[in-house]
Amino acid sequence: MSDKNQENQINQPVSEDRDSREKPDVNERNLTANPGDKISDQPQSIEEKAKQKAVDDVADITGDRITVPTYFVVDEPNGEKKALHHIKDAEEISDVIRQARLDENGNRIW
Repeated sequence: MSDKNQENQINQPVSEDRDSREKPDVNERNLTANPGDKISDQPQSIEEKAKQKAVDDVADITGDRITVPTYFVVDEPNGEKKALHHIKDAEEISDVIRQARLDENGNRIW
């Protein structure tokens, strides 16, 4: 930088950079909004996934107490079950919900 540019440069006080690669990143520190947001590194059965809760007994915007599952278990057209993660697979969950239909008796047909 030339002397003229150094004269025109404005120096502002800032704190030292506290972020360092010596520290674990967010995933390594298991920082998520809800414990159920994290996807296990270990393989899990559909039954194990079905029991997990993203949030349990918390108030929603209306004040109602709700529980949100970590995985939504859905039936595939071939009869198999599939566990969809409430964040990672949100778009697919929406697609499944849109496919829901009611019969003439008001029963939901998937």
